[in-house]
Amino acid sequence: MRAPEFWQKKGLPATLLSPLGALYGISVAFKARNARPLNPGLPVICVGNLTAGGSGKTPVAIAIAEMLRARGHKPYFLTRGYGGKERGPALASRGHSAAVMGDEALLLARTAPTTVARDRAAGARFARDKGASILVMDDGHQNFSLRKNLSLVVVDAESGFGNGRQIPAGPLREPVAQGLARADAVILVGEGEPDLEGYRGPVLRARLIPNAAAFAGKDVFAFAGIGRPEKFIASLQDCGAHLTGSCFFDDHHAYTPDEITQLKMVAGNVLLVTTEKDFVRLTTAEREGIRVLKVVAEFDDKAAMQRLLDRAVPEV
Repeated sequence: MRAPEFWQKKGLPATLLSPLGALYGISVAFKARNARPLNPGLPVICVGNLTAGGSGKTPVAIAIAEMLRARGHKPYFLTRGYGGKERGPALASRGHSAAVMGDEALLLARTAPTTVARDRAAGARFARDKGASILVMDDGHQNFSLRKNLSLVVVDAESGFGNGRQIPAGPLREPVAQGLARADAVILVGEGEPDLEGYRGPVLRARLIPNAAAFAGKDVFAFAGIGRPEKFIASLQDCGAHLTGSCFFDDHHAYTPDEITQLKMVAGNVLLVTTEKDFVRLTTAEREGIRVLKVVAEFDDKAAMQRLLDRAVPEV
């Protein structure tokens, strides 16, 4: 589902749901206190967040995996495979569908081997046996089954933490201060200065850089099923594209053939554009005629990210 509008502002719905949200945060704190994390025998870098919905963590995880590969490591991604049926542990590949592995797993698998596992400890052992030298855990800041060498919290600098309430009253998975207390560093994605509630650790800045040349001056019709589709639209406009229309679906939406046919008919002669995460949910035939806005995460201070990696994992 798409995030409700009241998640971005305080009001009656958020107030009424706040008691349930408080229980959500308490459950995370309970799990953290009582966890017995497994040492999987190889370093674990967790790239997580404090909110439901898009914060930019997947592009950040990909950028970190590429940095680790440049340092001589063989990184494997470890993910739950949200939206997919696979319980794992299993390796995701281009031949799988998003319905089986989840869209984020298929996107990650384009960069490095990706293990899908509901049981992260079992997934870590599986990846180690397959030859991984290091794990990049995509999402998992609220998962305590593995010992983590480096815990990074990615924050959308523009939207921050919404109304500051916890699910279902707001977008937070746990209180901000509680989540940041376990963070080794915070990565702010985009412009903005969200309130980090007294956090005193390292704060890095990253930006999502699109393939702007592909859309500059072009008429486009955009569609997406992601947490914050307005970010997608803003990126297209920043590229210099002229938006003729748009159509949004729930996050992780499973497109039907009829929906794709209708989208192509509505777009007509203009470019039909979607996100990478949406594109991997389409069949080969459905992808024909659809363009993709690709983004890569770039750190303002790459050396600072390298120093974090230096402290967490050895260079091969």
